[in-house]
Amino acid sequence: MLLAASDVPFAMPWLLLALPLALLPLWRRPQRALTYSWLALLPVDRASRAVDIALRLFAMLALAAIVLGVAGAYRPAYEVERVGQGAEIVLLVDRSRSMDQAFVSKQARLQSQDPNLLSYTLGRERADKDRASKQTAARRLLAEFAAQRTADRFSMLVFSTLPIRVLDFTQKPAAVQAAITAGEIGRGLSETDIGLALLAGLDSFRDRPYSGSRIMMLVSDGGDHIDPDARQEIAKLMREYRVSLYWIYIRSFNSPGLIADSEVTAQNAETVPEVFLHRFFGGIGTPYRAYEAEDPEALQRAIVDVNRLENLPITYRDTVPRRDLSQWCYGAALASVLLLFAARLMELRTWR
Repeated sequence: MLLAASDVPFAMPWLLLALPLALLPLWRRPQRALTYSWLALLPVDRASRAVDIALRLFAMLALAAIVLGVAGAYRPAYEVERVGQGAEIVLLVDRSRSMDQAFVSKQARLQSQDPNLLSYTLGRERADKDRASKQTAARRLLAEFAAQRTADRFSMLVFSTLPIRVLDFTQKPAAVQAAITAGEIGRGLSETDIGLALLAGLDSFRDRPYSGSRIMMLVSDGGDHIDPDARQEIAKLMREYRVSLYWIYIRSFNSPGLIADSEVTAQNAETVPEVFLHRFFGGIGTPYRAYEAEDPEALQRAIVDVNRLENLPITYRDTVPRRDLSQWCYGAALASVLLLFAARLMELRTWR
């Protein structure tokens, strides 16, 4: 049966046709003649014969190692099972245009109620240029969060009108940090569909064996009115996959927030998107926590809380990457050649 290309432990296996060249040292070439008075006086030199055989073997090793190195010998990738403290985390990061705006503090909201609203608005626009955007602050803190949780497996999606998968589940810190950084490039769109983003995030757990905590971390500055069919599908998958939902809500300007007076909340539940979404998440029946982040410090406190709560044992399979072995082959060839060179320098040329 022919082996697949991925099963062959050589990058260029056709170069192995040169391996028979390693048999050349076995060919007994003419030796240099040494003059001696009477050959019968020479005893049988078993040590010299052993050295001769050893040198031929080292020459064969050098040739074979060079061929294996040139052919690109490697150890194939393989999977190992690991046990750690952490979770499988899907990061759902809002990439809408509003996330490019700066944080608006409580004090700014109170000032916005001033009769001179126009002067406040102009002042807020000037201040926005001096403050980090919600997008930048969120990604910086998510990067710190991911760096602290080395045993977790992260997947990441960004969304506005449609969700875009940036990273599939991995535990490689460099890949996670690169995915978090890459999502900040460019400007977002004006529309946001959180329903599609949630379904795409839940699809990340499809056909994956349950091995520990599962989290979807939604980072957004707005809500959405999800249609009934999508709400039903989201609730079903959340329960089926046993996923905990954390919503880090970055409160926008003039938003009533998630935690409001009960009468106001009941009155506005169907009209205010974030209140509507907050109520829907709370009624799914799976673990859910919401955090209102009005500034970078509040956002950091929310992420610290998630880091503290979700730290349970988890079993996962990690892929050990392919490893190039050609350098070891070249090293063995170099060692053999140096030994042969040393033997050549010690060779006896005349008897005295």
